[in-house]
Amino acid sequence: MDTHSCFHCGLEVIKKEEIVFDGKSFCCKGCQTVYEIFADNGLSSYYDFGKMPGASPQAVNGRYDFLDNEKITSKLLEFQEEGTSIVSLYIPHIHCSSCIWILENLHRLHRGIGSSQVNFSEKKVRIIFNPQETNLKDIVLMLCTIGYEPYISLENYEKGRTASDRSLIYKLGVAFFCFGNIMLLSFPEYFETEEFWLDQYRGFFRWLIFGLSLPSFLYSASGYYVSAYKSIRNGMFNIDIPIALGIIVMFVRSTVDIVLGYGQGFFDSLTALVFFMLVGRLFQQKTYSFLSFERDFKSYFPIAVTQIKAQEEVSVPVYDIQKGDRLLIRNQELIPVDGILISNDCQIDYSFVTGEADPIHKKSGDKVFAGGRLLGQVIEMEVLNSVSQSYLTQLWSNDIFQKKNAVQRRSITDAISRYFTPALLLIAFLGFSYWIFKDANTAFNVFTAVLIVACPCALALTAPFTLGNVLRIMGRQKLYLKNAGVIEQLAKADMIVFDKTGTITTSKASDISFIGNPLSAIELSYIKNLLRGSNHPLSRRLYDFLPVAELRIVHGFEEITGKGIEGIIDGNCIRLGAASYVGCENSSNTQTAVHIAINNDYKGSYVFDNQYRKGLQQLFQSLKKNYDIKILSGDNDGERKQLEQLLPEGTELLFNQKPEQKLEAIRKWQEKGHNVMMVGDGLNDAGALAQSNVGISISENVNVFSPACDGILDATEFSKIAYFLKFSKKAITTIKMSFTLSLLYNVVGLGFAVSGKLSPLVAAIIMPLSTVTIISFVTLASNYYARKLKPKTGRV
Repeated sequence: MDTHSCFHCGLEVIKKEEIVFDGKSFCCKGCQTVYEIFADNGLSSYYDFGKMPGASPQAVNGRYDFLDNEKITSKLLEFQEEGTSIVSLYIPHIHCSSCIWILENLHRLHRGIGSSQVNFSEKKVRIIFNPQETNLKDIVLMLCTIGYEPYISLENYEKGRTASDRSLIYKLGVAFFCFGNIMLLSFPEYFETEEFWLDQYRGFFRWLIFGLSLPSFLYSASGYYVSAYKSIRNGMFNIDIPIALGIIVMFVRSTVDIVLGYGQGFFDSLTALVFFMLVGRLFQQKTYSFLSFERDFKSYFPIAVTQIKAQEEVSVPVYDIQKGDRLLIRNQELIPVDGILISNDCQIDYSFVTGEADPIHKKSGDKVFAGGRLLGQVIEMEVLNSVSQSYLTQLWSNDIFQKKNAVQRRSITDAISRYFTPALLLIAFLGFSYWIFKDANTAFNVFTAVLIVACPCALALTAPFTLGNVLRIMGRQKLYLKNAGVIEQLAKADMIVFDKTGTITTSKASDISFIGNPLSAIELSYIKNLLRGSNHPLSRRLYDFLPVAELRIVHGFEEITGKGIEGIIDGNCIRLGAASYVGCENSSNTQTAVHIAINNDYKGSYVFDNQYRKGLQQLFQSLKKNYDIKILSGDNDGERKQLEQLLPEGTELLFNQKPEQKLEAIRKWQEKGHNVMMVGDGLNDAGALAQSNVGISISENVNVFSPACDGILDATEFSKIAYFLKFSKKAITTIKMSFTLSLLYNVVGLGFAVSGKLSPLVAAIIMPLSTVTIISFVTLASNYYARKLKPKTGRV
């Protein structure tokens, strides 16, 4: 047994705080309780799935009291009927097979739960329970008890049951039904055999085929008609115009053949074309829906807040809050609306809104804005605006959160279709015009054959299948892109701009050292207790670094933004923060540091040495061969020399950059003709990520990211950036190769079609074969490049 790690959650166990139960070591009473719950219910095999798979349970302290409100819970439930209720809960901690196993065995922990099913990719668990035996609040509290606290936000309340769009599935099903049955009924026509009963009912079967084609023609293919109409109306030529025209011509020509008795037409090829096209769209849709990027401010909001009514505290839905209501906001809660502070004073963290981590001090009578997170004591406030009218809602509509250059992006398919579509139509009409004066039947055959044999379905499917497969492969490598267009932008990038803190440095590892006079145990205790009341990032890191200390009462706690914190403990005045704040005027240290003074006696400073991500130097050396690299940092230049040793010679380093300065720098580089890729760490770089041609957000947790980014890269895969860039270029190469093959096929086919040597029937048979060939080629090629380029430790 590893006595230094908790058996349940794996966190380091302090010897003084170690709890030994059943021969196992636990870091806290909570982890021991979870272990006991699992053991008592026959679920101890949970630990067989992984070493220390659990999460330490967190105290909820009334956080879910709003679930007592039936109006709220009814909105959260997907289904509610007598004896049965269903709810889907988002649980961020789901990460391995042990999580799936325990969450799908919740019925063994609570008799009111009938069954539970985990959606691993979306980190959701769907729970069916009996409302007469339990309720949603009890289930949520039980999940919190075993370390799987759900995340419930305003977005859940507002949307309630979300109806998924299944229209594409329905269209595909109809197309497949029509395609399969028509192919079956068409076999006798292919062999042209003379048999009494076939000849007797040939007309009946042809009209039956006609009837079966109508659902596919009118319903399944309707999206192409709409797209073609809108394209023509807007004066553009997209790839759907010849597809729609080809389908219509095939249908009209086939109908004429049946009416005049020329044959059964080409309804089999028509339905096959529609089916294959819809398969491509479904593949693309499924790939894109893997991760939703369209999160807005509501995803971060609480769904209920505590309202003070006649000296009573009542939990109410956020959207029920009106101007003049009085609210109670607790420590770490998000302020959901604009209002006036009634309490004496408070500290508010507006990093979600502004990107700045430093808390802002507010006093009684000051206006507080929605989106701030309260730090410290409980406050009361009076509402000025409802949620829909709050400042945060207006902020979210600001241009800074939109990709300004999105309208200038044109996909490679659109670029080809601009020339291919009018050229194809011109050839079809010229061929028809030439033959109409010689043989009307041949003229119609030529016109139909040209549109069929050159129907750009292979062209249309090349990019979706290639980019969809690339999106899937990159997703497995933990780079989650917003859409296929981002891959094309990655391939075009020639300059890469990196943020420093949180991007090329990691927040999960940093060396902290003390410089100054040695501190006694009692002094360390004072520092630890003072840090306990602060939520500043450096305070939290230093608090975690210091040894466990006895809890002491802090009097007169005060935190001054940008300077530091102070308080009185056992009659001693403790100050922590900037050198000037604690009275050290001669400090020449340019590194990030927290200085300490006790009773105005300067003791020294804790210096934070940022740790750079593994493989950083090798990554930059690889990128320097093909890209211009820049570093934009909001920090001072204290680490310039260290960075210059890591980075390739000549790399431009810009320090003390505010968010707006980062944005302006990227705009200037773009004006010089560069395609800029920005790599940042979230909302602090929102403006720069939005301004860049492609913005990638590095995240220690992929469930928290900037709305301005084009993709999320898991921080553990940072060293693979060069691989992703190379792979994106190969993806475009694959598309171009398949375009060349498709165009070559079209040129040969058009030569025979225009000369009248290719019948529409043969063209219709060849057309789907070319589509399958192209799809197979791009899929195999993209998989080949993924394996060829992947890092040695990578997995595709």
